[in-house]
Amino acid sequence: QVQLVESGGGLVQPGGSLRLSCVASGINFGLYRMGWYRQAPGKQRELVARIDSGTITTYADSVKGRFTISRNNAKATVYLQMNDLELEDTGRYFCVADRTSTYWGQGTQVTVSS
Repeated sequence: QVQLVESGGGLVQPGGSLRLSCVASGINFGLYRMGWYRQAPGKQRELVARIDSGTITTYADSVKGRFTISRNNAKATVYLQMNDLELEDTGRYFCVADRTSTYWGQGTQVTVSS
């Protein structure tokens, strides 16, 4: 049974930082491309960042220079360091594992508000 469990969300003021974590189980983690998506109220789910099974990363233009995705294969964990958060970063953040199948976590809420 595959599980992706996100944590680290919360309420933060603009300009603040959060670090999201996603622990995976039930998959050979090192073989999977891992990603973070987000969905704001009334908007479509969108890719935030992803990292392949090595170190190649991709970011949405809106988060480049502010967010960093990384992974620790020994801990089967992917991280999203989010700095200089903006109101528009508010949403539910989902962890995704992708290879021949795609798995989604339940998400963690990030709210940026003054």
